[in-house]
Amino acid sequence: MNAIDLTPLYRSSIGFDRLGSLINHALATESTPNGYPPYSIEVLDENRYAITVAVAGFSQQELDIQVEKGVLTVRGNKNEKDERKYLYQGIANRSFERKFNLADYVEVSGADLSNGLLTIRLVKEIPEAMKPKTIAINQEGEVLEHDAGERNTRTNKVA
Repeated sequence: MNAIDLTPLYRSSIGFDRLGSLINHALATESTPNGYPPYSIEVLDENRYAITVAVAGFSQQELDIQVEKGVLTVRGNKNEKDERKYLYQGIANRSFERKFNLADYVEVSGADLSNGLLTIRLVKEIPEAMKPKTIAINQEGEVLEHDAGERNTRTNKVA
């Protein structure tokens, strides 16, 4: 596996230091495909998401959800031995661990277990300090105000 060279990105971008490690980690993870348990990632609206994991046969007590350093980890622990004898067992009944990298400001808002599906709700909450804001520009006795969300520039005379 070759590492991706992100040097052109770093020349003109600031604060994307984590990007290279995220891409390399994703490529390393995908090199060992593990489709268990199956899952879906859904966009509910601009700032809300849901991850649904198929956890048939797991009780709420056997599931664990943790978030640490921007990584959401979902674990299912099967400790008890199944005494049944199967002719065919198509429903996997083994322990698992599935990890999801979360972008900055994405937080877990809750989780539900219903009909064998674990749904984890996520919300992206951008702090006020990160939202666009108006910057005043002083120019020869005039104050020019420009709102990042508007195209018009207003001029206020300074006395």
